[in-house]
Amino acid sequence: MTLDPATLAAILAMMAATVFTRLIGALLVSRFTLSPRLERALTAVPPAVLMAVVTPTAIATGPAETIACLVAALAALRLPLLPAAGAGVVTVALLRAAGL
Repeated sequence: MTLDPATLAAILAMMAATVFTRLIGALLVSRFTLSPRLERALTAVPPAVLMAVVTPTAIATGPAETIACLVAALAALRLPLLPAAGAGVVTVALLRAAGL
């Protein structure tokens, strides 16, 4: 497998942009006192982003993916984003292995 230099540069640029925006966001939020209402709103952002990413997959694909999206959505209500997404990935893998 070969890696095109332009592809590598694009990957590194996306990584840098992601890290930069996360660091800037963390620095900005740490300088302000957040109201409880704003904290609740910010807590709702990761599950909302997860739903925005997985909903097109749930609608456009088969039953295994739809069920896995539902599992991820339910997990996102109680778990952090990464474990919720992991639950969806594990679910779709198990359902595909079962032939669904």
